[in-house]
Amino acid sequence: MTEKDVFQTIDDVFLENERTELLAPVGGDGGDGGTDAPRKRSLQSRRSRSDTVFQTVAFAAGATTVGIMLAVGLFLSIRAGSALQVAGISFLFTQEWSPETGHFGIAAVLFGTVTIAIIALCVGFPLALGTALLLSEVVRGRVRSFLVSLVDLMAAVPSIVFGLWGVFFLQAAIVPVAEWISTYFGWIPFFAVTGDDGARLTEASAFTSSAFIAGIVVGLMVVPTQASVMREAFSQAPIGEREGAFALGATRWGMIATVVLPFGRGGIIGGTMLGLGRALGETIAVYMIISPLFSINWQVLKTGTNSVSALIALRYGEASEFGLSALMAAGLVLFLITLVVNFTASSIVARSRSGAESL
Repeated sequence: MTEKDVFQTIDDVFLENERTELLAPVGGDGGDGGTDAPRKRSLQSRRSRSDTVFQTVAFAAGATTVGIMLAVGLFLSIRAGSALQVAGISFLFTQEWSPETGHFGIAAVLFGTVTIAIIALCVGFPLALGTALLLSEVVRGRVRSFLVSLVDLMAAVPSIVFGLWGVFFLQAAIVPVAEWISTYFGWIPFFAVTGDDGARLTEASAFTSSAFIAGIVVGLMVVPTQASVMREAFSQAPIGEREGAFALGATRWGMIATVVLPFGRGGIIGGTMLGLGRALGETIAVYMIISPLFSINWQVLKTGTNSVSALIALRYGEASEFGLSALMAAGLVLFLITLVVNFTASSIVARSRSGAESL
């Protein structure tokens, strides 16, 4: 027998053994001494009881959360029905708020809400991005753990504390800054502070309780949320790509610019939009700082603005049945806007992944 025949015999034996293991007899000898035809052995695994319990609990928790959200939306829709039937589409374009006379809308308060949120993002985004990079790329050890805990602790500070701080401390410090901006950048309509006759206002009282001050306070409130999302995204940048950038001669900032920031792009966008959702719905701090105004104020440094959440807090206690329905309609619009922002942010964060475009 040649060497080739020996190896062929060995291969045949292995194939026969594998076939024997995969084929299992269905039954034993029958009455006539025969056997049933063999069938393939099932390789499917059984789900354990713990996996079944976990899946059931997780599904119930998710369904409960979605159910609560839908119930809130349904409640607001039902309660707002009578007001929306009276106001119609003009509800979105009317500045005045007078449900008793049938002439009301959220154009002014919606404009103030968006203005405060945009100012909050302009203030909070660079602070959150810098904080996230500091915690993920610069500090190490116990200092990092302490700073992470400190930033996360900021999210637990009540809104009323931020409001008190903004009214009694920050406002006095920001008014001179607002006056300086108005003096040197007043040629930009948003930064001008003028009276009804168009004359420039210089007294300090014209710069208090403005959208600018409220936006700064809200911006500081959303920094922990934004920084946490960004930090988690940055910290997951692959070690191999970091070391590869250093091996190619990149500086620390070069590595951050070419690896960390592209990898965390989804976290940056998602954290920013989550902060926007928080800024749109902030109530107590804004309510304590602003001077309510039911007309669109294009001058963000000037006294007077409003927001949807502050409107509800201001008018809820004295509202009639129809006025309460109008407030519910305003809350429904804010609910839908916040829902769209948060869903968009969650979608961006969920789709973000690393590596492909970082180097």
